[in-house]
Amino acid sequence: MNPVLAELHEKARAVLDPVHYDFFTGGAGDEVVLADNEAAFRRRALLPRVLRGKGNSPEFPVLISPTAFHKLAHPDGELATARAAEGATLVSSTASTVPIADVVAAATGPVWFQLYLQPDPEVTEELVRRAERAGCAALVVTVDSPVFGRHRRDIAHGFHDLPAGLAAENMRDLPGTTGLRKIEMAPFTWADIDRVRELTSLPLWLKGVLHPDDAVLAVGHGAAGIFVSNHGGRQLDVVPAALDALPAVVDAVGGRIPVVLDGGVRSGADIALALALGASAAGIGRPVLWGLAADGEAGVRKVLDALRDEFEHVLALCGGQLSRDMVVVRC
Repeated sequence: MNPVLAELHEKARAVLDPVHYDFFTGGAGDEVVLADNEAAFRRRALLPRVLRGKGNSPEFPVLISPTAFHKLAHPDGELATARAAEGATLVSSTASTVPIADVVAAATGPVWFQLYLQPDPEVTEELVRRAERAGCAALVVTVDSPVFGRHRRDIAHGFHDLPAGLAAENMRDLPGTTGLRKIEMAPFTWADIDRVRELTSLPLWLKGVLHPDDAVLAVGHGAAGIFVSNHGGRQLDVVPAALDALPAVVDAVGGRIPVVLDGGVRSGADIALALALGASAAGIGRPVLWGLAADGEAGVRKVLDALRDEFEHVLALCGGQLSRDMVVVRC
C-alpha cells in the first residue's frame, strides 16, 4: 500500500466511530473477496521495458468510485470529496448524504451519477432526471445487487440506519412520498437497462460486470463502458478478485468500449497493473473515505496526489508504456 494511504487509513481508524469504520471497511460473508481484491495485485509484477524514451504519459487514469454516506466520515461529506477531486472524475452514489445537484455544484471536475435502479419505474426516472438537471456527465448503473450483501460487521453492530440528521438525500421527495424513500434492490434484467437508455441521452455505464459474456451483452445493449467490479467485496463472497476478472472482460469487449478496473487499488503501481491488463482507468473507493475521515477535503487530495505521483513514477520506470506482455505472475 502507498505509505500516504496507509497513514491516512490509520488516522481514519482512530477518528471514526468503530461502527462506521466497520461499515466503510467491511465486506460480505467471510470477507474473502475483500482481501483478495488487494492480494490479486500482489500476485503480479511488472516486467519493465528499457530504452524506450519517455513514452506518452496518459492523463491521470483514475475515477473516484461511488461510495455511500460520506458524512459518516466528515461533516462536509461528499462536498469535500467533490472539491478535492481535481483531475479525477467523481462517480457520486445514489446513497450520497448530499444531493447530487449540490455535489455537482461543488465539484472541480466531471461528476457521474451512480444509479441503483428502483422497483418503481417512476422513482428511477426521477433519479435520472435529477442527474440530468444537476449536470452529470454520465450514468453508472450498478448491476451486481439484486439483493443487499450480508455484512457481518454491520449485523454485529446492529447498524441499519444513519444517525439522526443524515440521510440518503437523493432519495428525498421522490414520486409516491413527500419524505425519504429507502433504496431498494430487485432482480432487474437487460430490458430494464434498455428502458433507462431510452430515458436519457447521457452515456450509460454498467458497474459490477465480471463475466465476459455479460460484457458482450453490455456492448450489445449500448453501454458506453463497463466497471469490472465485485462491489469492493461487499456482495457475493465467492467471486474472483476484480483484477483477476479484468483480462477476460477486456478481451470480450475487444476495444469497443472502455473498461474500468474497480476494486483493491491501493497504490500507483496497482493503477499501472490495471492499465497494463487493459483497463482504461482505475476506480478508487475506500482510500478516498480514509482521506476524508482523516483530514476532510485535504485528506482526499492527499490520496489523489500520492497516487498520481506514484503512478507517474512507476510509468517512467516502465519506459512510459504499459501492455499485457509486461505483466508476469510472481513465483
